[in-house]
Amino acid sequence: MNAIPQAATLDAERPVSAGKARWTIAEVEALYQLPLMDLIFRAQQVHREKFDANEIQRSTLLSVKTGGCSEDCGYCSQSARYSTGTEREAMLPLDEVLAAAQAAKDKGASRFCMGAAWRGPKDKDLAQVTEMIRAVKDIGLQTCVTLGMLKEGQAQELKEAGLDYYNHNLDTDASFYGQVISTHKHADRIDTLGQVRQAGIKVCSGGIIGMGESRRNRAALIVQLANLEPPPESVPINNLVPIPGTPLADSEPIDSFEFVRTIAAARITMPDSFVRLSAGRQAMSDELQALCFLAGANSIFYGDRLLTTGNPEADRDEALFARLGLRPI
Repeated sequence: MNAIPQAATLDAERPVSAGKARWTIAEVEALYQLPLMDLIFRAQQVHREKFDANEIQRSTLLSVKTGGCSEDCGYCSQSARYSTGTEREAMLPLDEVLAAAQAAKDKGASRFCMGAAWRGPKDKDLAQVTEMIRAVKDIGLQTCVTLGMLKEGQAQELKEAGLDYYNHNLDTDASFYGQVISTHKHADRIDTLGQVRQAGIKVCSGGIIGMGESRRNRAALIVQLANLEPPPESVPINNLVPIPGTPLADSEPIDSFEFVRTIAAARITMPDSFVRLSAGRQAMSDELQALCFLAGANSIFYGDRLLTTGNPEADRDEALFARLGLRPI
């Protein structure tokens, strides 16, 4: 059997899994430049060293506080700065959150994620969220929240409530970040992730593809995630869902194979992480999703909605898993 060709800038001495070494942008760009079949083959090798290739982790995401965010993230329907049809809503009551969590568990989800449209939580808001975390933990689900940027001490409060994962995506490469968001800096996100790590909470952090960034920006995002110490345990890769009324509403769709290459690059550079096929999955064919799983994605958001955008219905996912022989974790 012929060996996989190595691009000129790819470190030929790096082992296939290469989990601990720091990656360079040139190395990840070289992964992108491999023939697609070679890249997927390499990603499958890494994936099978660490995971059962026929198992998929499933998470459900619920918006517990929708709309009215003060930030100007160019992709987001929940920013108060844009007219997107998403209204500001109050925090959901605990009983509604708990009912949604139980329904998610009954449908096969193993993790329940709760999102709130804030720059960061106020202390009184955090008290309500910690109550939700405890209640969801009590029914036997892993818990995750995405609440924006954290102040000193807040991560520890979440840890004490039993939080398993904190989601805070880097969104895009640091050098491209200012073209998408101006109300805070990329470094602010890194700071929040550091607080989460220090509190002993697992990190969920990924990015959004298709916001007008270059391939080099995509490679740099993967490097920034992979070189975190340690890398995130969960890495959501989102395909931009253009929202009317946002600055990115008219963004050109990214090439499907470029998206698959990004999944493969995430898998190779972060071999121990769950790589999650996230936003944008509703528009993907079953065949494209299968190719993403082949490239190393082994987690999905599962349910009808992702915060304010649609998501494939659970029955469609069940049918796809049956066709592919995939098992839920």
